[in-house]
Amino acid sequence: MSLPHAPVHVKFISSLFSSEKEFMDQVIKQLEDICGPVDWVSPELFFDRTRYYAGEMGWPLHRRFISFKNLAPPDRLVQLKHKTNGLEQQTVTGEKRKINIDPGYVSPERLILATGKNFTHRVYLSQGIYADLTLIFQKGCFSPLPWTYPDYADPAIIELFNQVRKHYMQVLQQGTGSEVTI
Repeated sequence: MSLPHAPVHVKFISSLFSSEKEFMDQVIKQLEDICGPVDWVSPELFFDRTRYYAGEMGWPLHRRFISFKNLAPPDRLVQLKHKTNGLEQQTVTGEKRKINIDPGYVSPERLILATGKNFTHRVYLSQGIYADLTLIFQKGCFSPLPWTYPDYADPAIIELFNQVRKHYMQVLQQGTGSEVTI
């Protein structure tokens, strides 16, 4: 018999992209109001694997990945996704957003993204939100799965998340992670 127990706290992350580079900095500050301080920001990247968002958001699209210092229980992902949806909604003019925000988390075993879209590999959490198993950690490295978005499967992006996980694991081992309330 398996007995329920509390999960290890996770490190929340987010992907942001927009055609307005400076606007992303404003949104990162808003995310800090929700999740606490950011402890890592990726180099500026181009979101160029698809032009799916170009009609809505313009082109070129600039991307940043971020991670947050404070750890939290993984079930807070649902609330975080609703809050990031609210931030996106605040930027809508007509039917066009200025920014896309994809929250998720890193745990010792995996990288999960939150989505409102169901699919075969996504597990329903609650309140209309699904967990997308995006990367798994095995043999010392994150690995993509057959359904992993091409940008997250890119070796350079995987290496960024390997570094985020390495720092996260050090925090877990030291027991120095503060909890955030989302």
